[in-house]
Formats: sequence, C-alpha cells, structure tokens
Amino acid sequence: MATQRSATIYITNATDGNAQITLFHTNSSNGAQGGTWSAAPGATVGPLTVHFETGFGTGFISDYWSVILHVKDGSAPGIYASTAKFGDPPWSKECQLQHQDADQTITLSVGTATFDIPLVSGHCSDSMTRVAAGATPITNVFVLMLENHSFDHFFAMSGIKGITHATTSDFNEYDGTQYFVQSSAPVSMATDPGHEFEDVLEQLAGPGATYQSGGTYPKIVNSGFAANYATSTTEGPAPPPEDNGEIMALFATPSQLPVLYAAATNYALCDHWYASLPGPTWPNRFFVHGASSSGLDDSPSNEQIGEWEVPGDGFEYGNGSIYQALAKAGIPYRFYNDAGDDFLSLYSDDPQNGSVAGAIPQVTALKDVTVLDFYSLRHFASDLQGPYPYPYTFIEPHYGEVANGTYAGGSSQHPMDDTYGGENLVAAVYAAIRNSPYWSSSLLIITYDEHGGLYDSYAPPAAVAPGDTPPHNYSKHGFTFEQYGVRVPAIVISPLVPSGTVSNTPYDHSSVLATLEKLFGLNPLTNRDKNANDVLPLLSLGSPRTDCPTSLGTPASLGAAARPRLTDEEQAAIDARPLPQSGTVIGALGLLKKAELELSGGTPPELAAIKARHESVKTRGDARAYAESVMAKVRVARDAKRQAERVLGKKKIVK
Repeated sequence: MATQRSATIYITNATDGNAQITLFHTNSSNGAQGGTWSAAPGATVGPLTVHFETGFGTGFISDYWSVILHVKDGSAPGIYASTAKFGDPPWSKECQLQHQDADQTITLSVGTATFDIPLVSGHCSDSMTRVAAGATPITNVFVLMLENHSFDHFFAMSGIKGITHATTSDFNEYDGTQYFVQSSAPVSMATDPGHEFEDVLEQLAGPGATYQSGGTYPKIVNSGFAANYATSTTEGPAPPPEDNGEIMALFATPSQLPVLYAAATNYALCDHWYASLPGPTWPNRFFVHGASSSGLDDSPSNEQIGEWEVPGDGFEYGNGSIYQALAKAGIPYRFYNDAGDDFLSLYSDDPQNGSVAGAIPQVTALKDVTVLDFYSLRHFASDLQGPYPYPYTFIEPHYGEVANGTYAGGSSQHPMDDTYGGENLVAAVYAAIRNSPYWSSSLLIITYDEHGGLYDSYAPPAAVAPGDTPPHNYSKHGFTFEQYGVRVPAIVISPLVPSGTVSNTPYDHSSVLATLEKLFGLNPLTNRDKNANDVLPLLSLGSPRTDCPTSLGTPASLGAAARPRLTDEEQAAIDARPLPQSGTVIGALGLLKKAELELSGGTPPELAAIKARHESVKTRGDARAYAESVMAKVRVARDAKRQAERVLGKKKIVK
C-alpha cells in the first residue's frame, strides 16, 4: 500500500555571481512543486517541500527535477538550464525519491556546469546548458502581435495623461463633408478599411497623392482616411455612405477595452510605436522577425508566394531571421498561437464563426519555421509552471474567418471582428506569465502589425532603411523603406516597469529585435534594428514591483455584438465569390500550401499533386474546403509529433 511522503529541499548557488534559481520537482502521483529564489554567491536558498509516495504500487512513479539558473554577474553571467531535454516534463532529470528520503532535509546545488541532486537514497546529477549569454535582468521575452489598429483608434480617448493623441476637433473631409473624431467606436466594422500601400499613401498624404518609385515619400498630413475609407475596394466593398464617419470613431478605452486599459495604466504605454512601413500586414509582420521585409512593400501575390513556398524553403531575408540568429547562438525559442484541438479560437466569443484557415500562423511563411513548431495556447499557462528555458517566445492570435473574408470568430482584433477575443487573449497571456515562476524576470510586449486603415492624427517620421540585400525582388512600388508607417498600440509589461509609464520614445517592430539583441548579445540583422530603440530603458526599477495585478480583469461584455452564423444561403453566396489577386486569403492559402509541402514525402508525384490542388482553388468556397483538408493533415502530423516527443522522453530517461 502506498504511503504519502515528503522531503524538504534547499539548493545552493555554486557560482561566483548573484543568481535567481527556479527549481522544479514533479511526479505523476503528486503533481509539481516549484520555487524561485534570489541567491548570493555560495548562498543556500529554499525551502521547497516536495511530495512523493513509497511502498507497494509506486515502482513506476518517477520523480523529475529541473532547474533554471539566471546568473546576473560574476565570471559567467547568463541563463542556464538543466540539460536533460527529454524527461516528462521536458528539460527534466529523473531521480527517484525513496523511503530513505522521507522527512529528510536535502540540499541540492547548481552551478553553470552541473546540477547536483544528492538524495539520501542515491546520488544523481545533470549537466547545465547556457541558453543565453550576458548579464541581463530579463530571462524571458514574450511578444504578442495582434492586428490592424492605430494608436489613436485604441487610446486617443483613454484619458491617459502624457500621450500624444487625437481630439474631437480633428477631422478629415470627403466629398464636401467634414468627418470629426468621435468617441465610442463600433466593436466591429461591416467593411474592412483599405490598408494596402496605395491606401496608406492616400490616408497619410491625402487624395491624389502619388509615390515615385525610389523617391521620397510625399508630405504627410493625415488627411485622407475618410476619403480612402469611403472609396477603397482593395479589401472588399466600400461602406454605405452613412458609415463613412466610422473611420474617425475611436474607442472609449476604459469601458470598451478594459483589459488593454488595465495593461496600459499598470505598465508602459508607448505612444510613438510605428508600423515598420506604410503598408499592410505581411511586410510589417516580416519586420518583427527580420528587421526587413526583403523588399516586400505590399501584400504578396500568388506569384511572389510561389517563389518562397517550396519544399525545405520559405521566405528568406538577406541576413536571416531572428530565429536563425537565435539558433546559431544556441538560444532556444518557442511559438504559440490561439488554436484549439479543432483549430478554432480558444478565446473568441464566437469561435463557431471562425475557420481553421485562421489558425495558420503567418510566421510559418519563413524559412526554417513550420506549422508543427507551434504549440497551442491551451497549454501556455501550464507550460510556464514547469521548466521553460526559452528566452524568446512569439505568440500569434487566431485570425478568424479568413476564407470568407469576414474575420469573425478570431482573437486578432481585426476591425471586422469584435474586440472581445483579442482582449480575452491578452488577459490570458498576461495571467499565464504573471502567475508563473518566471514573472520577476519576464518582459511582455503587446503590439499590432499595422493600423488597418484606421485614423491616426500623428504624422509618422522618416525611418532608416534596412540596407540588406534581399535574395528575391519582392518590391511592387519601389519603396525605399525610409518612411515609418502609422502609429500602432504598444504596451511594455514587466515588474521592472513603473506603473503608469508613458513612453514618447520612437519605436517600430525592429525594436523587438533590438531588445533581444541587447539582452542576449546578438548582432543586428540590418541597419533598421541597428538604429532602433530598444525598450530596456523602460525597465527602470532596481527590483521587481510587488503591486502588479495578478490579472487584467475581463473583457467588456461584447458577446451580444458578435455576428450570428451565416445562413446556408449567405454562405453559398460567399463561397461562389472568386478569390482576390492578393491579400489575407491569398497569404493564408500560400501558408497552407507550404504546410502541405512540408508534410509530404517530397516525391515528384506528391509535389505535383499539391501544386495542382493549390492551383485549383478559385473561389472562397474552394479556399474553405482546401483549408479544412490541409489542416486535417496538420492535425494528424501534430498529434503524431507530440506523441513521439512523449515516447522519446520516456526512452531518454536515465534510470
């Protein structure tokens, strides 16, 4: 008969530097126990009470130990993790507690080379791996990038003091009517505002503005948002005339966006964070991964996507991506996205209105990144309760119903979807980090890829061109990349950030890379991140705050605003529509094709069949069916990979 036991564990910092030690113990009968302590050189810290069972029937219960060591100074500063990568959970060393250990006080030790586990019943040890170099206050950087909102759209009406923002005296004029800024924006828009390169050109420089290939961007006066919204059809039909003023309507932040308001007021709100270029989603998202878009200055076409989505390949930068740089430096990273087992959103208020196509992450376009590299946010909070030796984590939302072009049922906060899902996602990501052992040395950046055509009052300044040499010519407009795009919301969260901080420092998406490079000793990828401001000066406190909220509250009750499911007749009408030549759905189809190619055996007949299936997609209905077919294959491959990881873990355990 099994008997419940416990032991008291301490751990010694066996380095010559001040350190933060995070220790974990877990087994299948008693779950996980963990603790985090600051330890001077040679100091012993704790205690941690661990629980286990002895006696009949406990022979197959294993005890796993893992440690994350953050050495802040001394001769070998850096972040170190115990090396056994294949335990259960991963990164854990199996060392079983026996009846001799019951009621004992046991002192472990950890240094930069060895994790020592001297149990009374037997001695175990594990080697340590340095996962990041440098004397950094931060061990874990998390980035959540959402969709298509300007800074003014979300924060001009927030009442937060110290920000540069629109007022109700600001207006745009179209067809003889002045459309003034107003509070209380609609939670979702019936049509998608234009945000392609030429749309943004009109929004910033006014109707009739032109850009000469290779030339200087026209003078920016922010006067063309209303005119462009009323007339542009790049993202779908123009709105009815009575809705033209919606482009100037800004959220009443405290009541409509309470989660983002809580994040902004408890940490740092950046009111001069710019999209990396005045254009759409894809090139701006490429900047957060490589401080460049390899010359891409608009939404990619089928032809451009076809150039990079071939087996073993993907979108390439002249100087590589941040993930390639991290891998070269031996720094682990991880991807998460909002996708449940059915590939619908976990956080939307109406996930049934979404589609599996919205679960395909945009970053999988990159070379060396595949859809199987992503983990579901369903497991994010629990993963952070165990060993998590990933200094960088990039998180993507669910993009909703991209096949139909309605974007409903997602968590990206696309203007045609409501904001509930995104607020819910932000709240969940924050709570997972805030209530984890890594909180005291974590940094979370929440930002948006571009402004989505929505009004902003501030003229973005000139920018430093990346100066790289792209491997392909993706430029459509001959843009020089010497101009930032429209301001977007950005919030920097850490217990080292003073509450209520407002930063007027200029940033763009390359600031994420500048921050990682400074923290972990990496070289800049391009001239853009070389010259970008990093966010580390915002982490100005000498020690972590003790007043950080454990949650950001709950989203406003917007469920009633969610659109009902389409009728069969409405769905059939949308399914019959031909696909556009570029834009979100074309990008998603390219990602799906790349995923299917990577899951194939790579034989010529397979590749030809995949290419033929992709080329046969002509309508939105075809796109929906194609997405369901490919994601069914992804589900099978994902489940097989996770099962293989579990089996490999059991085989790699050292008894």
